[in-house]
Amino acid sequence: MSNVLLIHSSVFGEKSQSLGLARDFLKRYRHRSLVERALAPHTMPHLDGETFAAMGTDAADLDGRQKEAVALSDELIAELEVADTIVLAVPMYNFSIPSTLKAWIDHVARRGRTFRYTEKGPEGLLRNKKVFVLVARGGVYSKGTPHAAFDFQEPYLRTVLGFLGMTDVTFVHFEGLAMGPEAANANRSKALAHVERLTGGAVAEAAD
Repeated sequence: MSNVLLIHSSVFGEKSQSLGLARDFLKRYRHRSLVERALAPHTMPHLDGETFAAMGTDAADLDGRQKEAVALSDELIAELEVADTIVLAVPMYNFSIPSTLKAWIDHVARRGRTFRYTEKGPEGLLRNKKVFVLVARGGVYSKGTPHAAFDFQEPYLRTVLGFLGMTDVTFVHFEGLAMGPEAANANRSKALAHVERLTGGAVAEAAD
């Protein structure tokens, strides 16, 4: 069974549609432990110059002030390293991700810890992890739809997660939330059906 890290970033907190879908997923997904990280402006600060500089400094060369500056980055990376499965609950804001989730990414994307540069190019160090991304969107932007080109959420997350070594990434889309109750309910049913298919396979695999 998996050690799960749940990360959510909606401004609506527990009323979030993406978080609700993630909780539905976790009710069905067999796991050993769960660590939950709620991202909000007061818990997930954006990088400042001092922190950015300290993150680029070798650990052996950090002074006391710099160690304090990277303490949050160290904590967030440690959560990722321990987790076997990462569950991201992600609303779409202005065709992309919440700024707090971008701040989290900025803290965990750290040379020498979660990626490194080699003669063959960059190499992600967070390997052998499953990632499930439960997204909620007011419109419909999935592949093959008229507005698919407006989706800067999934391509970005696939790219940055892959850069860090997390290439086993599955998305579940809950779309059409702003298109009326009938469309929202129909699309929620589709999202839950996808969750059922995924967790059926995941439970069977975990039981082996």
